[in-house]
Amino acid sequence: MPKQNKQNAMNEASEAQNNATEFASETNVSEVRRQNQKSAQKSASQQSQATE
Repeated sequence: MPKQNKQNAMNEASEAQNNATEFASETNVSEVRRQNQKSAQKSASQQSQATE
């Protein structure tokens, strides 16, 4: 494999890895947000039950 083709293949693999990492990060952020909202709702529900 000529050096330029090998470099192109390595660049493409690196870009694919970066895209996968970025996607995973975005997925984790949305999952954390979802869990935080769920926790906040549960906390609010418990507080309203305690004040009744």
